[in-house]
Amino acid sequence: MQTVIAIGTHLVGLLLYPGLAAMLAFGMLAEATWMRLTNRGSPWPTIPRRRPGAVEVTVALGAILASAQLAAPFSPVPGEERSVVLAAVGLAFATWAELALTVEYVAEPGLLLLIQVCWLLAVLGPAVQPESLRPQVLGNVLVPGLLPVKIASAFLYLLCLPALLRLWPLAPPGDRRGRPRVDAARVLCWFPCCGLFTTLFITPGTDDAVSVLRFFALTFAVAAIVIAAGWLVHIRGPRIARAFYARGVAPYAAVVLGVVIVTSVLMR
Repeated sequence: MQTVIAIGTHLVGLLLYPGLAAMLAFGMLAEATWMRLTNRGSPWPTIPRRRPGAVEVTVALGAILASAQLAAPFSPVPGEERSVVLAAVGLAFATWAELALTVEYVAEPGLLLLIQVCWLLAVLGPAVQPESLRPQVLGNVLVPGLLPVKIASAFLYLLCLPALLRLWPLAPPGDRRGRPRVDAARVLCWFPCCGLFTTLFITPGTDDAVSVLRFFALTFAVAAIVIAAGWLVHIRGPRIARAFYARGVAPYAAVVLGVVIVTSVLMR
């Protein structure tokens, strides 16, 4: 009976909350906001009417796995079974799978992989000193000596998100559609990407209604910051975007790595 209950709770976590259903609702709202901001005066993107393809299914599996690891209030997945590594692997797998399956439609694949590595550093950097992989533990760490690592990693995380969510203005070379379509893969990634930031860098709440509202309000705030940053990069053009990510984010990631190493040595 305990096994059946455990399977049932995990299915609820994966398919309803904080998994697929919550992921789709959040993603569609965030994507609608982004399209409204960037498609003024242009035809509204069309919604695909075909069955989900290999890309969407693969991205969905990785995103669902990542969403189940979030420190969302009332999550049916037990806290001791959540891991920041699983969340990072799920989102990285979604990005890499999309890159591998649709490389001809991905702008700057080499630069995207570099940004993915920088993002992984931002996710895993705060976990070095606490020696815990539980997301809710990392979000609750308020040791003064670890604040520089958390602040630097949080900023790096936000810098990488517009590119990982493909909000940059680099047009895929193989995309010849006359009218844009809704990016189903991005819809699936909004919630786990933004929710993981809330989980890792903001102190989690308890299991009550106020904490649920707080978690989603903060996650929407992260999405709003990412949308604003993506729009700013969008209006500046592809040349500025390429130079910013190639010459700015990677060196800053090296600085963050140095901060992580120094903090780890000093706090032993």
